Amino acid sequence: MAEQPALKLKPNAKPRVLSGHPWVFANEVETLLPPEHDGEVVECRDRTGRFIGSGIYNSKSQIIWRRLSRDRVVLDAAWLRGAISRAVARRGAGLLRPGAVATEGAASLRPDTVEIRRLVWSESDDLPGVVVDQFGDTLVVQIQTAAMEKRTALISDLLAEAVQPGEIIFRNDAPIRRLEGLPFEVHTRSGKTWEPRWLRIDGFDYWLDLQGGQKTGFYLDQRAQHAAVAKYCAGRRVLDAFCNQGAFALHAAKAGATEVLGLDSAEDAIAAARRNAERNGVTAKFSGANVFDWLNDPARATEPRWDVIILDPPPFAKSKSALEGALRGYKDINLRALQQLAPGGVLATYSCSHHMQDAELRGVLAAAATDAKRRLRVLEWCHQPPDHPVLATMAESEYLRGYIVRAE
Repeated sequence: MAEQPALKLKPNAKPRVLSGHPWVFANEVETLLPPEHDGEVVECRDRTGRFIGSGIYNSKSQIIWRRLSRDRVVLDAAWLRGAISRAVARRGAGLLRPGAVATEGAASLRPDTVEIRRLVWSESDDLPGVVVDQFGDTLVVQIQTAAMEKRTALISDLLAEAVQPGEIIFRNDAPIRRLEGLPFEVHTRSGKTWEPRWLRIDGFDYWLDLQGGQKTGFYLDQRAQHAAVAKYCAGRRVLDAFCNQGAFALHAAKAGATEVLGLDSAEDAIAAARRNAERNGVTAKFSGANVFDWLNDPARATEPRWDVIILDPPPFAKSKSALEGALRGYKDINLRALQQLAPGGVLATYSCSHHMQDAELRGVLAAAATDAKRRLRVLEWCHQPPDHPVLATMAESEYLRGYIVRAE
C-alpha cells in the first residue's frame, strides 16, 4: 500500500478521537492538508506520531477527518463492498416486520413480502456520510461526505450487487451537504422518475413519494414507537402532535381510540395523513396548525382533556449553539401538553436531535412536570431501533430518545 498523507494532532489538544470517537476537527490538528486531498483517504497521528487510523479528509468541512478504520485501508471497491456487506448482515432478514407493496388503485396488495429498514447508518456502519433506507425493492440513499460523493457510482453499483433493488434513489438534498461544500441534487440510478405509490408498513398502507418527500420518504426510526404508544390508546382520546403522515394516529385509531386528532403545520403532511386514514379505513381527524399556538389557545381551556398525547416534533436543536433555545422549546411544549392531559393520562414525548442528551430531556420533563404540578411516572424509555445502530464511542450516532410517562 502506498504511503498516505497524514494529519498530526496538536500537542495541547485533547480530541475525542483519542477515546475512540471517529471525528477530528480542523482546530485539533497542527496543519491542514492541501485541498487536493479532499475526498481522499489520509492517516491521522497523535502528537507523538503514533498512528490512529485511516479516514476520509475534507478541508472544506469543520470535521476534516472521519475514521474509516484503525488499520491502513484504501477506499476502493473491495473495502466498500465489505462495509456494505457487513451492514446488510448486521440487519439480518426479518429484523423488522416485512410489509407488501401495492400500486395506486389496486384492488388488493401484491403478496410480495419486502424489507422495510435502514440498511446503512453512516459511521455506525463504517461508511461515514452514507445513509441507506430500504423500502422493498427501492433503496433511498443520502450521501453527505465528499469522499463518498466521489464514489457515488461505485456505491450505487455495490448496493445494486448486494441487494438487487429495482431502483436506487439518491436524495442528495440534505442541508448537511452544505457543510461539506457539496451541491444539492436528486436522481435515480436508472435516470427515470420514481412515481409515488402505496407501500405497506406495519399493517398500514402509506402513500409515499420517496423521490420528492421529506428526507428519505418515511421516518423508519419511529416504527417501534407507533406500536408502543398504541398499547395505551384503546378507549382513549388521542392527540398526535407533529403528526407528519399520521402513523401514530393510524395506530392509535386501529387500537381502539375513541377519538384521534393529528396536528401538523405542513399542509402537505396533513393531506397525506388524511389520504392514509381513508385508504386504511380508520377514523382519525387531521388539522393544519402550529402546535405551540394550538396548545396555547385559550379555547383549549373549555375543551375536554386528552387521555393520550404524542409529541414528536422536528429537531429544535439543529446545532450545539441552538441547544439552550431548544431546551426552552421542549420544556414549553411538554408543559402545554401536560396542561391538556387528563389525570392519569399518558404522554409520549420524543427528541430527534443528538445535541439533546437523555439527561437533558429528562430535565426538561421534570421542569415541565413541576410547573404543571403533575407527577410523572415513567412507563417506557424510548430509543432508536436496532437498524439505526449506536456506537458507544460516538454520542452523535444516538439521536432519537423519548419517554412514555403517566401523568397524575
